[in-house]
Order: sequence, then C-alpha cells, then structure tokens
Amino acid sequence: MNNQRRKAISKLRDQLDSLKEEVRSLNDEEREAFDNMPENLQSGDKGQAAEAAADQLSSAVDSLDEALAYLDEAAL
Repeated sequence: MNNQRRKAISKLRDQLDSLKEEVRSLNDEEREAFDNMPENLQSGDKGQAAEAAADQLSSAVDSLDEALAYLDEAAL
C-alpha cells in the first residue's frame, strides 16, 4: 500500500473514531435516561423503547470498533 492510500485510511479512521464517540455519547445519554426513569415507566413502552435504543447504540459502538480494527489492519 502506498502512502497516499495509508493517509486516506488514516483520515477515514479519524472520522470514524469521531463518529464512534458521538454514538457512544448518545448511548450514555439514552442509558442514563432509562436508568433515571421510575421503575413503572422502565417496564412500560417508553422505557422498553429507551432500553432497546441504548442496546442498539451499544451494538453500533461495537461495530464501529470492529470497523476501526479492520482499517488498522488494512493500513499495515
């Protein structure tokens, strides 16, 4: 791989890492909102939706970590 493509991968990696941090922040906010709900609301539709959203955001962070690892491997 030449330096130009390595630099392009590095730039993409930086952008993806920044997006991952934004998703992580949203996940933290959603999880905190769920945790601060009264128990009766947590078990209701709104609480279940908040918990599901937090779970999906957590999965997105994991997937972004995996994508970052692939980019690291590609740049070797």
